[in-house]
Amino acid sequence: MASSASPALDPASLRERLDHLARHAGLHQWDLGAGCSTDTSVQVDRGEAKQMKGAQRSSITVRVWNGAGLVGITSTSDLSDAGLERALAGAHAASAFGNADDTPAFSSLATAPLQPLDQPLHPPQHILDLLGTLKEAERDLLSRHAAIGTVPYNGLAQRSSERIYLNSEGACRHQQLTTASLYLYARAEETGRKPRSGGAVRLAYGVDALDIAGCIDEAANRTIAHLDYAPITTGRYTCVFTPEAFLDLIGAFSGMFNARAVLDGVSLSSRESLGESLAVPFLSIHDNGLHPANIGASSFDGEGTPTQRLTLLEGGVLRHFLHSEATARRFGVDPTGHAGLGAKVAVGPHWFEIGPPPGGASGASGLDHRTGVGGGTDGAQGLVVIDSLSALHAGVKSSQGSFSLPFDGWWIRGGERRSIEAATVAGDIRDVLRSLIGFEGEAKVTPDGLCPLVWVDGLSITGEA
Repeated sequence: MASSASPALDPASLRERLDHLARHAGLHQWDLGAGCSTDTSVQVDRGEAKQMKGAQRSSITVRVWNGAGLVGITSTSDLSDAGLERALAGAHAASAFGNADDTPAFSSLATAPLQPLDQPLHPPQHILDLLGTLKEAERDLLSRHAAIGTVPYNGLAQRSSERIYLNSEGACRHQQLTTASLYLYARAEETGRKPRSGGAVRLAYGVDALDIAGCIDEAANRTIAHLDYAPITTGRYTCVFTPEAFLDLIGAFSGMFNARAVLDGVSLSSRESLGESLAVPFLSIHDNGLHPANIGASSFDGEGTPTQRLTLLEGGVLRHFLHSEATARRFGVDPTGHAGLGAKVAVGPHWFEIGPPPGGASGASGLDHRTGVGGGTDGAQGLVVIDSLSALHAGVKSSQGSFSLPFDGWWIRGGERRSIEAATVAGDIRDVLRSLIGFEGEAKVTPDGLCPLVWVDGLSITGEA
């Protein structure tokens, strides 16, 4: 049998029961965020099943405000009347210890209309069908080159999920979603040479909609392209970031756009940064969780605020921060739809759009990384293409702006491209944003956002000693 979909939640009925139980307990202000999912995933190893998993998960968070305006929070997995009653009582008891200096409230937009999303629901496939599909993908990838011996990291997964947000002032949000993902990471090794790797990922609303052939092609091409490697001389280079690499770098420093980080004093930005020029005038960054290519987009955040397209940088100028209800209240603006749910609400981005402003300048023209044609510090020294960054959790000091990250990429000199054996790129994100040369090609859709190739001048590259 195919795995069943996640159990359907009835938000109207749940809200009615919660309202009744809260009134009976003398509680006047409460909210609830809930999510449940059914997940199926498989992994393989050289034609054999390595792991086959199925799981049903649920997460329910209840918040209650007491008469003094303090909030308490609890979690449960029991949606029966008895379970909800215990959750309300536990949250009310916890409210006595609430932080009076940072108390969340209901979002002013928790009942505002939501923008409809085109997210077709796909029936789940049998786990053995997933296994067969992944085995075939692995077999195809292994056949692409004699040096590709294994695909050590791989996975095919599907999920059916639901989300709910309810509150005592009438908010009633509900979203159903199905998603699927494929990940292939190949390992190649030639005699007397170091192993080389490359990978690719694809997302879709269902397994039958995944671009499996494209994922195999990308993983194979990236792996093969790194087989012929050589060391690089330490120095300063013009660098070209692939869309995936540049989105990873911006994501690692997204605290500069985060109002929660600003208030906590761990952001590169301050309250006064809005309106300041942070980057070259041809760079714009938007957070657009509603983009049609954003598989798994949420129509509302953890507080029920509608998701929206938000301008962060426009023409290099900082225009907005990401907000929850609490941070928006501190700044005197509306919440932006980027909040979680908690006693102290976290804030985070959804999906970036990076590129030149519409109709505006796009920096240097005629850039072509394949031939090394473009601007930069020293064209004779060559061009470095940064394909993927590693160790983002360890090599980034987000509150200071600095980074030092190992990367996979190529060194292009005289029109010839060769993979770099091992190297680290280092710099300061503020310098990076002010040193952009321009964009190359059309913006590419990735799991994390939309971005073209990005040229940056004068980054420090340290080769292997």
